[in-house]
Amino acid sequence: MNSKLHSESVDHLFDAVLTLETREECYKFFEDVCTINELLSFSQRFEVAKMLREKRTYLEIAERTGASTATISRVNRSLNFGSDGYELVFQRIGMEPEEKKETD
Repeated sequence: MNSKLHSESVDHLFDAVLTLETREECYKFFEDVCTINELLSFSQRFEVAKMLREKRTYLEIAERTGASTATISRVNRSLNFGSDGYELVFQRIGMEPEEKKETD
């Protein structure tokens, strides 16, 4: 865990997130906490991570998600050298990497 990130206020935020039980509750909370652009950026990074696990190219990911190559590179770095947070979530939601389809 990144020691620069760890603080009492971040703990409080994470404790609050852990109380959310439904997708609707998540929408309500995150709409209040984040700007629309922040929330869309989070979801874009998650989509980028999914596509990187599927071995999609940067060009394909950029075209499909609108993410910059800098964002794609940052997510790729997190997948390869991060704290395995993406992988933890992917496993918990039962998301196995799909094989790249040649017809896509």
